[in-house]
Amino acid sequence: MVRLPLTPEEVERGQRLGALLRLARGERSMLDVALDARVSPETLRKIESGRVATPAFPTIAAITDVLGLSLDVVWAEINRPEQGAGPAGAGHHAPERLAS
Repeated sequence: MVRLPLTPEEVERGQRLGALLRLARGERSMLDVALDARVSPETLRKIESGRVATPAFPTIAAITDVLGLSLDVVWAEINRPEQGAGPAGAGHHAPERLAS
């Protein structure tokens, strides 16, 4: 099966997802979160780094469940247009949004 190249928007959304998950993980180790979510630490690392921009839904559902995040909140956050900030800015602004 041939996969089409990702659009710039998909790549950016994947980077925002990774930043959001890193922020939500906080001080918890990547290994602990990955094992609790029943995904490999390598998978979590790739998602958090943005290398996997379009992870499978069950994978994200498992990780967000372990982190105590609502999938609705995650979807809204990663699709929110950033104002003058790149993907790195997503993590900077996410605490205010997650808290509301």
